[in-house]
Amino acid sequence: MTLFGPKVPLPPIPDDVSIPQFMLRAAGRLRPLRPSNVPFFIEDKTGRAVSFEEVHYRTYGLANALSIKWNIGVKDVVCLFTPNHVDYAPAIWAVHTLGGIITPANPNYTSDELKYQLTTSKAKLLITHPNCLDTARSAAHAYGLTDASIILLDPSPTPGITTAEELISFGASRPENYKAIVYKPGETKKTLAFLSFSSGTTGKPKAVAITHFSVVANISQMSAHYHMDDPSYPHKRIIPGDVIMGVLPFFHIYGLVVILHFTLWAGTSIVVVPKFNFTDFLNTISRHRVTHLYLVPPQIVLLTKHPAVKGRDFSHVKFCMSGAAPLSGDLMKQLTKILPNASIGQGYGLTETCTTISQLQPERMLGTIGSAGALIPGVVAKVVKADGTLAKEGEQGELIVTGPWMPREYYGNPTATAETFVDGWVRTGDEVIIRDNEIFVVDRLKEIMKVRGFQVAPAELEGHLLLHPDVVDVCVVGVPDDYSGEVPMAFVVPSSNALKRINQGQGQAVKKMIEKHVSDAKIQYKWLAGGVEFIDAIPKNPSGKILRRVLREKAKTFVRPQRVIQPKL
Repeated sequence: MTLFGPKVPLPPIPDDVSIPQFMLRAAGRLRPLRPSNVPFFIEDKTGRAVSFEEVHYRTYGLANALSIKWNIGVKDVVCLFTPNHVDYAPAIWAVHTLGGIITPANPNYTSDELKYQLTTSKAKLLITHPNCLDTARSAAHAYGLTDASIILLDPSPTPGITTAEELISFGASRPENYKAIVYKPGETKKTLAFLSFSSGTTGKPKAVAITHFSVVANISQMSAHYHMDDPSYPHKRIIPGDVIMGVLPFFHIYGLVVILHFTLWAGTSIVVVPKFNFTDFLNTISRHRVTHLYLVPPQIVLLTKHPAVKGRDFSHVKFCMSGAAPLSGDLMKQLTKILPNASIGQGYGLTETCTTISQLQPERMLGTIGSAGALIPGVVAKVVKADGTLAKEGEQGELIVTGPWMPREYYGNPTATAETFVDGWVRTGDEVIIRDNEIFVVDRLKEIMKVRGFQVAPAELEGHLLLHPDVVDVCVVGVPDDYSGEVPMAFVVPSSNALKRINQGQGQAVKKMIEKHVSDAKIQYKWLAGGVEFIDAIPKNPSGKILRRVLREKAKTFVRPQRVIQPKL
């Protein structure tokens, strides 16, 4: 049996502490000591520093208020629907302190998409931001929550909706209304912390059930990978006092675990950026002397190609990690010119594995071209070929991984669980080659597209497109895009009525109507940026399954206009 794993051993991982206990209280041999003058967070817009003491105060003040006013307790679910915010982590940890569960939601969701997440997770409360309030209220009311169950992270003129600031002051001024949870050994392996949504292998997004132990373990794995317990290790890539760019969304598993938890635990400060704007992003790097960039390929494309970068000095940046989608070798080489002193590489992971499976090796200044990094301590991997046999080193097949910390199910969805979580192993759906314990992602076996690092399920878009009267049948595939990695494109079998209009020269108008049908209902990265193409019939096998690979190849024959990168200023 061919199994792959790292050479660095995995240290003991505490299985009797919650995430906030681990982040705010626990000390251990792996944990670096945070100097007293190093804040947890820096608010990008104002420069306000939020210290450990203030984070602690806000976490437990909010926890007490949630307990008093809404009786939030064990297994109650709270949805966090907001851009990045300095109170994002305190809100998470407050709910966890009470034994509750957080379901983080994309702040750009439509009302219907948010309602789906509220319904699937059975959320009891909704914490949001004034910028998201209209969507939040619409979804909450449709789901069955009133304004009394909505909390705003920042003040708003909307009457009847309380704010986090009011709740923190209220909770901090009252006697403690809850009992601190003391976990028994092994108990946090079964205690849910997050319901993080992922498209999985097919269909609508599903909630990955992530325990407290899963997050604590992944932090410990990354700490061991970077030799944080060895003061004499010469290749320290992250140390207390480093400054992290917190621009990737915290609701995404990459931002949630790697940035918001691992880097904080390592003693760094996170510059909290609510929304990505490229020129502001460049100014933030310089203004706060950011040392660590955790990015996705579209942001790296801008760093290497946008004229606003010219003449800027980023010599203080010492680390740059790309994740969520593959990064080409050409981009890596170009990036070394922009960040001359930075260690640059890739990482790889899934929501279904509670993030990190592999990362750039700490002794490397530049990752191997095409590599998603080396397996981190504790990961056991195997590669399964199409015929079901195990691949040897250097052979191609589906990556399947395991470890004691990995999630074991999609919440309330046994059918989808059976497809991905098999006998303690997680099927990634990614076709890879492993060489020297490095992962090289070759292709995705599953149908999910990665658009700017976000997952897009073709089946979700196909189901929506079939509601349009001009669409008889449809297949959505991903097509390559320099900026987004790939974008959705729809092959449509038109209805007889649509076909008449197409034959009358109205084909472009029909395409625009079909594209608008998606853009009116879905978040922007799910729009049909690859366009619509008409086809006589969708190719399928004898059992009726779409032959998606056939249409992927067909899509490559179309000439798509080159996109001009013009970020919003």
